[in-house]
Amino acid sequence: MKVMVIVKATGDSEAGVPPDPDMLAAMGRYNEELAKAGILLAADGLKPSSAGARMHFDGASRNVTDGPFAETKELIAGFWIWQVRSMEEAVEWLKKCPNPMPGPSDIDIRPLYGAEDFAEWGQGEEFAAYEQKLRDQINTKG
Repeated sequence: MKVMVIVKATGDSEAGVPPDPDMLAAMGRYNEELAKAGILLAADGLKPSSAGARMHFDGASRNVTDGPFAETKELIAGFWIWQVRSMEEAVEWLKKCPNPMPGPSDIDIRPLYGAEDFAEWGQGEEFAAYEQKLRDQINTKG
């Protein structure tokens, strides 16, 4: 199963405070461990919300709000995409993670939808074919 591991923003990350070099080194070692285990598919940090924008959808209407956004606890500072056997395995790997922030921080783990989920809704074959077509398109550009 694929999961997204979501590092929640803090006041420091939203203020653009550079990460501590020791924490970056520890995170680099952790990412290497994930990669060697074959779990790590993608990882990145995000710039503060002040560098971003938010699109609000309401039917056909679209409204853009430039950052920053007020609710820091609801914002994302970084992420990983992991391939794991179960949520329990993801939790065990996350227990080994260095604290990504200088103070208290939160990290969420969320499973991604897969073809098996769409199969439960009677759309598995269509989704699998669509997903493969999309991956092929991405791979020809990369």
